[in-house]
Amino acid sequence: MTKIISISVSDIRFPTSKDLTGSDAIHTDPDYSAPYVVIETDDPSLVGYGINFTLGKGNEIVTKCIQCFFPIIKNLSLDEVENNIGGLWSECVDHSQLRWLGPEKGVVHLAVSALFNALWDLISKKNKKPLWRYVVDTNPKKIIDWLPFKHVDDALSKNEALEILTKSQEYKNDRIKKLESEGYPSYTTAAGWLGYSDDKIVDLCKEYMANGWKYFKIKVGKNFERDSHRLDIIRKTIGNNNYLMIDANQQWSVDESIKYINAFNKYDVFFVEEPTHADDILGFIKIKKNVGEVKLATGEACSNRVMFKQFLQSGAMNICQIDSCRLASINEILIVMLMAHKFNVPVFPHAGGVGLCEYVQHLCMIDYALINGEKDNKVVEYQDSLHNHFKFPCRIVKGNYIPPKDHGYSIEMKEKSVIEFSYPNGNYWKS
Repeated sequence: MTKIISISVSDIRFPTSKDLTGSDAIHTDPDYSAPYVVIETDDPSLVGYGINFTLGKGNEIVTKCIQCFFPIIKNLSLDEVENNIGGLWSECVDHSQLRWLGPEKGVVHLAVSALFNALWDLISKKNKKPLWRYVVDTNPKKIIDWLPFKHVDDALSKNEALEILTKSQEYKNDRIKKLESEGYPSYTTAAGWLGYSDDKIVDLCKEYMANGWKYFKIKVGKNFERDSHRLDIIRKTIGNNNYLMIDANQQWSVDESIKYINAFNKYDVFFVEEPTHADDILGFIKIKKNVGEVKLATGEACSNRVMFKQFLQSGAMNICQIDSCRLASINEILIVMLMAHKFNVPVFPHAGGVGLCEYVQHLCMIDYALINGEKDNKVVEYQDSLHNHFKFPCRIVKGNYIPPKDHGYSIEMKEKSVIEFSYPNGNYWKS
């Protein structure tokens, strides 16, 4: 019986602040970083890898917190992990001491996410499947046992979730074939970072259009006149047949959001992401009532399923942007997807950063094949950076994510990258 024999976590940081990749109205100098979990077993061919995502400083805090959960997992067999993954999740999330630091938010929840991302990687490798395919192929009744209905069962009952999953079984094989032949559509953020010059934005938009992209998101929120100028040049560059979205990264007040969104309507904005504080559900409701048909997107900073429940029930969220590392891994992600489906809110997963694109390719495949069955009117985020550090990077063809075929959750880093960018003693950071 294969057992877990060792768990470790490293602090990995990439110096993206040097070229302003990831820069927006509040995160002006991000160093894309990841606590990197490695779970070894007594079978050398079965190793699990998982990450969370930060912007540099603070990565050491998440890394330290992850270590607090090691005793719960160490020495378990892989059968025990797979058969009780829902119970293990609850044991970690409801830890009698660590929960006080959340609950179910902040550093502790990020730590649980990283650890369980590694466990799900290990489970899918044990079953010799990519993570998305392992989940999609699992019996719906077993999936229900994974899910944390606590505090959200008033919005989605177990019976409702089971009915959604069971009904999808009839169409699942056709959906898988469609994914494998067409992929899943994406939008790019990589052309519109706030620190980029006008020339760079125009060149990148043209490059991405040439490669098949139709959806473009740019950062706004620091200076209204500058934002208007950038929106104007991007709209002129991509034309009227492509989609333009904006992301304010929570920088506007509720009243400013209403003012600026209405002012930007002339650029035919498809959605506005995080116009105001990510926790302000009532604020989002007020904004929505005053901006007409423009869709409001949020979720990347939404800390747990309970927050999503309130956004979805209230109508404050028009586009659900789950994040693969903000929520506590597959257990919580699946129940948010199911709630979004019930409330008829499309899921556009947040990505970018380091490793997030590798993760969300699995999530959008799961949502389409197992839950929602729609992808022609949905897109998932893509950013072209740092994929070269992974052994099995995501693959994009004509703006579409291609379903991964390698076993696991696609997050194993190349050894040379780990050595180079470990903080503070990696070769890059010592030099």
